[in-house]
Amino acid sequence: MHDMTNIKILNEFSLKDIFEPKDTLGELLELAVYAAIGFIIAFIVIKIEKKLVAKRLIDKKSIKLRFTQNIIKIAIIAIAAVWVLTSATATANFGKVLFQGTTILAAVVGLAAGPVISDLFCGLMISINKPFDIGDRVELDNGTCGVVTDITARHVVITVIDTVVAVIPNSKVNSCVIRNMSWNMKVRSVNLNFNVAYGTDVEKAMAVIKQAVEESPYTVPAWKGKNEYGPVYFISYADSSLVMSTTIYFPHENPTEKVKSDVNLRVSNAFAEAGIEIPFTYVNVVMKKDAE
Repeated sequence: MHDMTNIKILNEFSLKDIFEPKDTLGELLELAVYAAIGFIIAFIVIKIEKKLVAKRLIDKKSIKLRFTQNIIKIAIIAIAAVWVLTSATATANFGKVLFQGTTILAAVVGLAAGPVISDLFCGLMISINKPFDIGDRVELDNGTCGVVTDITARHVVITVIDTVVAVIPNSKVNSCVIRNMSWNMKVRSVNLNFNVAYGTDVEKAMAVIKQAVEESPYTVPAWKGKNEYGPVYFISYADSSLVMSTTIYFPHENPTEKVKSDVNLRVSNAFAEAGIEIPFTYVNVVMKKDAE
């Protein structure tokens, strides 16, 4: 039935009618006007939609919000494009053939937009199931590790380190094993170990480490109500050192490498000022001379 409809539509509009308008200049100007109007309306609607959605949802970093906004934006642009094609005289016949010929259109979309549709549906599944959220630090089974900064209709954006960004199709992310290091947590954490020499005042070393962590601009208290940071522990005896350990907490947006570097530098400087030795492994070699 659809095929007969398509044949009828194609018979009604010859190729000459579609691609050779009578008043070329006038119709092109009309098309330009319709395109400008469509662009302006789409731009205004997208701006209004963005403000309305942002006001309704408190969590601006919601992955569901980001994906929904991108889908709505694409739908608005698509509707504007269809309106321009079917309204302007220069493209009216072409628009009717293209959009009324559902079988032809479906075949074209099915062949050309297969990967796009797959990414779209995988993005929808990710936004519904929420294996991660914007700002979460994740590690994929292919080794990619970083902070999720955005999701679009086609891909997930992960900031690996500094300015390095990984853009991964939604279909691949949806099929990956994902390690989320920020699951349902308002802050992230990382464990740090510090070695001090035998004979060091352990309590003094622990106090120095705790103060260095608290003074870092990148760390936050583990318990906000009590404004307390993670405790420092005397964790073990190593071959040539005593091992102190603590867990530091920091906001999602702070890269782990930056936080660790800042805290390590502060602890190193504090140890030097307090006269606490950071040991290194060394070997004594005893040479035995053969007796004659």
